[in-house]
Amino acid sequence: MKKILGIFAFGLVALYANPATIIKTKCASCHGQSMEKVALGKSAVVNTLSANEIEESLKGYKAKTLNKHGLGGTMWGQAGALSDGDIAELAKYISTDLKGKK
Repeated sequence: MKKILGIFAFGLVALYANPATIIKTKCASCHGQSMEKVALGKSAVVNTLSANEIEESLKGYKAKTLNKHGLGGTMWGQAGALSDGDIAELAKYISTDLKGKK
């Protein structure tokens, strides 16, 4: 049983350790694979924001203190499971590797 739990836990860490994987599994359906879309016709295009803006927004959603564009309820659930490390890596990845992609 411990082996199974260990493998499962390792799988979850692997799933959320890579920013590209996080985007694919949590973000792309609304924001696009390159974070190039206006989510639900309301949000900013994320890949045009600075790393600091992305990180601060995700931390606000995780803490449930941010409700930009009325999308708090959706984003609270998406950001809630992210670690601070995940948030920092996402912000860096989006603002550098995906910057301005369409």
